[in-house]
Amino acid sequence: MDIEVYGEYKKTAWCPGCGNHDVMKAVRQALAGLDLAPNKVAHVSGIGQAAKAPHYIDLNGFNGLHGRGLPPAQAIKLCNPELTVIAQSGDGCNYGEGGNHFLAAIRRNVDMTLLVHDNQIYGLTKGQASPTTPEGQITKSQPDGVRNAPFNPIAVAVAMKCSFVARSFSGNTPHLVEMIQLAVRHKGFALVDLFSPCVSFNKVNTFGWYKQRCQELPEDYDPTDWSAAMQVAQEFGERIPIGVIYRNDRPSLDASLPVLQKGPLGRQPVDRDGLRALMQSYT
Repeated sequence: MDIEVYGEYKKTAWCPGCGNHDVMKAVRQALAGLDLAPNKVAHVSGIGQAAKAPHYIDLNGFNGLHGRGLPPAQAIKLCNPELTVIAQSGDGCNYGEGGNHFLAAIRRNVDMTLLVHDNQIYGLTKGQASPTTPEGQITKSQPDGVRNAPFNPIAVAVAMKCSFVARSFSGNTPHLVEMIQLAVRHKGFALVDLFSPCVSFNKVNTFGWYKQRCQELPEDYDPTDWSAAMQVAQEFGERIPIGVIYRNDRPSLDASLPVLQKGPLGRQPVDRDGLRALMQSYT
């Protein structure tokens, strides 16, 4: 697929140097490499700087509410399993306001991909601490330093045995493209937590800071080893492992519900028993 079919937007609301530009470049390359036509992809987000992504690419797009990108993304996939569904939002949107939706999505295991632009700060609302901001870091709303321990999305996802957990960095385009493609190909809920530096409001976790620390996992690393993945998930210091940290073959919700084996819900006559089974699966 020619990358130009996904459009190119030279005017965005993102600052020059923002990692989001590189993320969108990687998304286009990944989709082109997967030969996915724009009408075969649904692109969903919440609210925030990263969540502006659907505005800057020619795909089926939907903006949810702040922290609420995952529910419509899952609904789209359940209504039309033929679509490839990708959600994009920031660390605040997914791990803060959307934290419970994040946990529910891991449990539910709908076949979709979540790309989290993790810059360890709230960018749209101008620089207060996000759930992943390191303890002690000074921000506009925490002038004496952050007092809360940071949320570790990788450790939480691995602990819950999320079916696919990866980490990457916007400054390493080939690696990020590979992680996105592996996530999309995976049958189940796939998380890619990716570092995307905020050049305006986070002067600590900069491009150089990530580049110095992000190191690819060794070739002999086994992502199906849950115990090893839990250890890797705790590494966040002078060395930050990137790559596929954990994966398993747990059947996705959309592959295990009988009502969806008959085809997309939107093309079926009303099946009250099937819909009831679908609703019960959300508990």
